[in-house]
Amino acid sequence: MTPTGPAKRHNLFQVPDTISFRDASCAIILVDDGRYLMQLRDDRPGIFYPGHWGLFGGALEPGEGAEEALRRELREELSFEADEVSYFTRVDFGFDSIGAERAMRGFFEVRMRSDQIPHLVLGEGHAVEAIEVEDLLLCRRVVPYDALAIWMHHCWINNAWGPPKRQREQEDGR
Repeated sequence: MTPTGPAKRHNLFQVPDTISFRDASCAIILVDDGRYLMQLRDDRPGIFYPGHWGLFGGALEPGEGAEEALRRELREELSFEADEVSYFTRVDFGFDSIGAERAMRGFFEVRMRSDQIPHLVLGEGHAVEAIEVEDLLLCRRVVPYDALAIWMHHCWINNAWGPPKRQREQEDGR
């Protein structure tokens, strides 16, 4: 079904001639006050989910590891050097049935102090904002797979699957 009316003119529906699926890494940036740092994606045709809020990150370059790519993307997109990057999860997309390649999206937790935000330099996207999880998931247009990762992360840090591994290790004295 093709969108009609105003939706038809939205850049989300301006389908490029070709779409390239590549492995990517994303940062779930958790600010010390509990907000998530997000990027408002440019609103232009030819990119995934234009005009939506998304996580910072991007495609892996040939021969580049997932964490290495994430650190590069954070430098390029925010002029930010993360002290610690922790693997969180990954989502695999199988597009074989439509003749496209498989792709992976790795999600990493990055912690940030709120006093670091004013020093960030936005190198890509339209805006950067630290957003409360409720506002983010209920009121904003968020890239769907990023929304899933944020929801899972929010549940995890609130002990939905038991205490986070980091907390269990500290309690066990490791």
